[in-house]
Amino acid sequence: MDLMHTAHVPSGKGPFPTLVALHGFGATAHDLLGLAPLIEQGEILFLCPQGPMLIEPAPGQRAYGWFPLSGAGEIEPAALIGARGVLEGFIDDAIEQYPIDTDRLVLMGFSQGGVMAYDLALGRPERYAALVALSSWLPDAIVEGLPESEARASLVTLLIHGTKDPMIAIDNGKDARDKLRTLGIEASWGEYEMGHEISQAALRDLVSWLAQGPFGEASEGDGESEVEGSIL
Repeated sequence: MDLMHTAHVPSGKGPFPTLVALHGFGATAHDLLGLAPLIEQGEILFLCPQGPMLIEPAPGQRAYGWFPLSGAGEIEPAALIGARGVLEGFIDDAIEQYPIDTDRLVLMGFSQGGVMAYDLALGRPERYAALVALSSWLPDAIVEGLPESEARASLVTLLIHGTKDPMIAIDNGKDARDKLRTLGIEASWGEYEMGHEISQAALRDLVSWLAQGPFGEASEGDGESEVEGSIL
C-alpha cells in the first residue's frame, strides 16, 4: 500500500464493517485512530491513511496533508487529482488486503480530510455505505467536476460542525449542506457548541448515528434531520 496508515483490526476472520478516516491538515495517521474502540465497541475495521504531503510546522516536526491550502478554500485541479488518485489506490489495496465488508464501507473525513471524503464519495457513491464530513467544507471544484450518477442521491450522509469553529466557520458546513441538496442528497446535520474539534457530544451522536444507520442491521434510508446538539 502506497500510503502509510494505521489500522484497528478486530479479532476474527470478518468481513467487518469498515470506516476509513481521513485526518485534517497538519495531522498524522494516528490522529483519528483513537475513535476506533468507541464505535461498535471496537468491532469494526478502522483504517487511517496518512496524507502524502509533508508539512514541517517547526524544525524537527512532521505533519501531513492531502493538498496545499489556499485562502479561498479552493483546490488546484492537479492537487485534487493527485490526492484522489493516491486515496483511491489506498482503498483498492485495502479491500484486497483487509477483511472489509464492502457493503458497509463508510468514508469519514475531518477538516481537509472531509474535503477528500466528499471528493471520493460523491465521485463514486455506489462504493460507500455512507459519507461523514466533520468540520469541513465542499469546494466548488468538486461539485462542478462530478460525473452523472443515479446512486448519488441515495448516499447516506452526515455533516457535523462547531458553532465556534475559528478555522472553518460553520457557514462553510451549511454551504456544503446546500450544495449537497442540489445533488439530491438530504444530509443529516449536527451542530455543536465547539471549536475545530470533535466534542464529546458530537462523538456520542456520531457513534449513535453509525450504529443506527450504515453499521446497523438496516443500513438503508436517507433523509435530513436537525436538532441542536444532537442527531436523530
